[in-house]
Amino acid sequence: MKAHDFLSVRDMSTKEILETFSLARKMKANRRKFAKALQGKTLALIFEKPSLRTRTSFDVGIQQLGGFSLYLSPAEISLGKRESVHDVAKNLERMVQAIMIRTFAHQIVIDMAKHASIPIINGLTDYSHPCQAMADYLTIQEKKKKLKGLKLCYVGDGNNVAHSLMFAGARLGVSVTIACPPGYEPNPSATQQAIGDAKATGARIEVIQDPVEGVRNADVVYTDVWASMGQEAEAEARKKIFLPYQVNGRLMSKAKKDAIFMHCLPAHRGDEVTDEVIDSPQSVVFDEAENRLHAQKAIMYQLMK
Repeated sequence: MKAHDFLSVRDMSTKEILETFSLARKMKANRRKFAKALQGKTLALIFEKPSLRTRTSFDVGIQQLGGFSLYLSPAEISLGKRESVHDVAKNLERMVQAIMIRTFAHQIVIDMAKHASIPIINGLTDYSHPCQAMADYLTIQEKKKKLKGLKLCYVGDGNNVAHSLMFAGARLGVSVTIACPPGYEPNPSATQQAIGDAKATGARIEVIQDPVEGVRNADVVYTDVWASMGQEAEAEARKKIFLPYQVNGRLMSKAKKDAIFMHCLPAHRGDEVTDEVIDSPQSVVFDEAENRLHAQKAIMYQLMK
């Protein structure tokens, strides 16, 4: 990986992404081979948002590579309030070898990378979720044995996950359709960036309103919660708006017969997805969750070795 940090999938070339997937598969198949790869190195974990998969996968991942993790909660840092991003970066660069940060404003991650001399990994912001996208496409590659030429349809809110799915799809030649209600489209700038990147791989990036049309001929159907962290006050209103975008058996039947279902989790069963779908043989959500561990181990190794 040429980049010093991992802030966005767009920071990586197609070749670099595929090489990361190859490394992740090797790490998944032979854990012992990499057991001392990052021996004696420490990863600081800054969490402004709670997490199950991000916390566990980075914590366990760095330990499986022979390193250590240091968990820093909002109470201990309170970025921009108790201490500036600049000062946090300057303190931590003297004591640890990399920082993973899961926060709200994307600018915080950008500023952290600007001020820190050590690698910064974007564990999630309101704008993007690149680690999730890496695990997602690694999983798709495992299940479908290829990436280029596939179609992924994301149904729901045009959020951070949707952005990163578009960015990665554009790099990998996977066409991505975002099906969402009017007014809940992805960031227009993110969409245009993905469309521009897709020209090099022949992928098609589009945003539409009809979920049935969106999933037609899809190899992958993907959804996420209708109200993300920080949007709890909108949850009830969003339920009414997003109900036609629920991924249920009827909607899944419009995709290819061998289509797989994906969700970044946590899932609100009965809202964006029904039990019959998330618990069906088509669902790969727990394989997808496991691959957070392997994809992130590969990213940490590339940045910290």
